[in-house]
Amino acid sequence: MYGLKRTALCAYLLAVPVMGAAQDLDLNISRDDDALRSPLKDAMSMFSLLDGEDPTPQSLIAAAQADYGRIVSYLYSVGRFSPVVSIKVDGREAAGISPFEAPRSIELILVEIDPGPRFRFGRAEIAPLAEGTQVPEGFAVGERAGTAVIRDAVEAGVSGWRDVGHAKARLSEQQIIADHPAREVDVRLGLSPGPRLRFGEVVVTGNDRVRRTRIREIAGLPEGGVFSPQDIAEAERRLRQTGVFSSVAISEAETPNADGTLDLALQVAEQKPRRFGFGAEVSTQEGGKLSAFWLHRNLFQGAERLRVEGEISGIGTDGEDIDYRLSLTYGRPATFTPDTEFFLIAGIEQLNEPGFSSNQAGIGAGLSHRFSEELNASFGLGYRYIDTKDAFGEREFQLLTATFGATYDTRNVELNPTEGFYLSTTGTPFLGLDDTESGFRLISDARAYVGLGADDKYVLAGRAQIGSVWGPSLEDTVPDYLFYSGGGGTVRGQPYQSLGVTADNGEFTGGQSFAALSAEIRATVRKNIGLVGFYDAGFITEESGFAGDSDWHAGAGIGLRYNTGIGPIRVDLATPTTGDGAGKDYEIYIGIGQAF
Repeated sequence: MYGLKRTALCAYLLAVPVMGAAQDLDLNISRDDDALRSPLKDAMSMFSLLDGEDPTPQSLIAAAQADYGRIVSYLYSVGRFSPVVSIKVDGREAAGISPFEAPRSIELILVEIDPGPRFRFGRAEIAPLAEGTQVPEGFAVGERAGTAVIRDAVEAGVSGWRDVGHAKARLSEQQIIADHPAREVDVRLGLSPGPRLRFGEVVVTGNDRVRRTRIREIAGLPEGGVFSPQDIAEAERRLRQTGVFSSVAISEAETPNADGTLDLALQVAEQKPRRFGFGAEVSTQEGGKLSAFWLHRNLFQGAERLRVEGEISGIGTDGEDIDYRLSLTYGRPATFTPDTEFFLIAGIEQLNEPGFSSNQAGIGAGLSHRFSEELNASFGLGYRYIDTKDAFGEREFQLLTATFGATYDTRNVELNPTEGFYLSTTGTPFLGLDDTESGFRLISDARAYVGLGADDKYVLAGRAQIGSVWGPSLEDTVPDYLFYSGGGGTVRGQPYQSLGVTADNGEFTGGQSFAALSAEIRATVRKNIGLVGFYDAGFITEESGFAGDSDWHAGAGIGLRYNTGIGPIRVDLATPTTGDGAGKDYEIYIGIGQAF
């Protein structure tokens, strides 16, 4: 047997290979401690080697000799400080076999492990600590010892000092002693905070087309400001978020400057500046939709984006119901502040909806700001021209708009969330020109998600939408400011925009207020396959603030999800649950991502 017993121990990290399995490799663990079997297999390189193609005896001997340390490292990490490990290759201890004298073939490798008893902390000290530093709860007298929790305590202590500007904080002293008779480990850790530093020069390398001054502006690192790891992480995020760079890395100089500053090296790699793409979507009621875009990521060598996008929808329906849209969007990051973006939008559109048809054009400009990881807000001014035909005849509208929007998003995954919530609200005061009336339009969308069971096998999802427009009368409201219900975005199973109101002249049009509720239960039945059951309901009123005549409808159905790397492919089959078509008619919806 190859015994390993020590009285002075040090925490260290080793790479963990992927677990494999082989018929000629046996693992025996004493003390009936089978809970260690799986992680020990993960720690050993022999299993992954044998899972490959025909490893040589020399490679197996080398892996076996390396696995002594790997096994002991894992056992130390979980508080087993007196293990005994034997690895025998056809009856010979692997530690005594030279890789240059390996046998021609190997029949059996037998690994026998006595993990020894669990140790607890007899002493657990780390000092000095920055104010507010929280060390792991497991690093305390009487708790189960292990190099993993010791390592976590060191990391917490060093991070605490770095968070308040001591960039070169480090572990300067450690004393780790195992008392085998008492089965205790005494740990004393000493930290050296070093001086409090400020950000120095940011040296940019790797850029090809983007100007260095713009890279520094976008990164937003405050030269002369107190060092902060969070500021560095935010700078990397801002640069990646532009879409210009395939990689971004910021590293710190080894030695601070004499004036108490620390220089940073910012290395980037740029993506190709131009990109194009396309998409497709289909439903039985709304027909098919095709879209394509062209994108330039670095228009003026300052990470400015120009996106031109076209869309055709209503394909496969009545030829007169086909919609067309062409839009242009320009964005400039780091305008006024590192987290503020300037945007310019322009577009033309032909809409043929159940309640109206229109040709329109618009232009707008504004600013969007990221307040935190969860909260974003925007403000924009714009002009709209609409030539429309609806229940009230042929008319023209001209508007000056001011749009305020905010989004609060805590979802864990955007396209397939299992927890968190999402809230988006947009308010648009509008000033009518010529004979167009003025008013205010508000829309809001709230969603919530709760995962249940192991690995969130079941997910409950809910959505509520509301909207209303105040100011103009029903007949004087811009048609696309009115609300309809029915279709994939509101009530599945009901025909697209089938619910509105009947005007005084008997014609169908939208209402001035809208509400919708949706509920889903999502279940994972295979690794990449899920099933969904859902129920949607929509409500429309004729007047602002949910006053006047009203009506509602609902739909329900089931769906299939196939999870891909970019989000689930969605197929929903729905039927009305109200009206003459309840249980008789059905609609099919196909897309990428969950319905909400």
